[in-house]
Amino acid sequence: MDKRILTTFIAAIVVLAVALCGCTGTATDAPTDEKTTYIVGIDGDYKPYSWMDLDGKATGFDVESIQWIADEMGFEVEIKPMAWDGIIPALQQGKIDMVYSGMTISPERLEKVNFSKPYWITNQAVAVREGSDFTIDDVEEGKVVLGVQRGCTAHTWIDQHLVETGKISEDDRKLYKNVQLALNDLLNKRVDAVMYDVPVIKESIQGKPLVMLGEIQTDEEYGVAVRKDDNELRAIINEGLDKLMNSPKWEELKQEYKME
Repeated sequence: MDKRILTTFIAAIVVLAVALCGCTGTATDAPTDEKTTYIVGIDGDYKPYSWMDLDGKATGFDVESIQWIADEMGFEVEIKPMAWDGIIPALQQGKIDMVYSGMTISPERLEKVNFSKPYWITNQAVAVREGSDFTIDDVEEGKVVLGVQRGCTAHTWIDQHLVETGKISEDDRKLYKNVQLALNDLLNKRVDAVMYDVPVIKESIQGKPLVMLGEIQTDEEYGVAVRKDDNELRAIINEGLDKLMNSPKWEELKQEYKME
């Protein structure tokens, strides 16, 4: 090959290589408008905090809260309903990025996940059938067959205060996948009472021949659960919660979902 042709050929290759490198750098460094999407795990049958409506759309106090925070903080959310007793393992395994669904901050959970600042405080409620002769004292003394959702803090309270103290047997503590199934068994007289968070019991017994017997003071603090090492997301959620709770939207949500 003629030396001049060879030289020209090599020079062309060098120019092309430089051009390609320049193109790659531009593509890598180019700004993008894509927002980060976080997958939010919820209990899909947990009115008024989170549930799936008849059209299969997630709604509720917590669902609207995280959607507002996402808009304010500049990220997207995908809401994913899950079985409650598997929601923390799903978070740990990276299947979801947070749990925003009325989750109580507890020492047992803090061993597995981290939490945002508290955004709500509630107690446990006990529902019974209309006309029932049972009292709250009967519940606390273990004189009833209790239904409860598996893996919730009411389940923990019953185990610690009634089962482990010998006031009731495990056979008299009936576990369910969700509180609605427990309430169905209450209606069908398979259990004497059902224990769960106050706002959920109030919402769930409407239109049914059930009444709220009373409350058990637990002063539980709700927080948004994130993975132990996800300090960045925790900081984002804390900032978003501050903005939400100091905005008019917070009062609107509380009124809309009858939280107080």
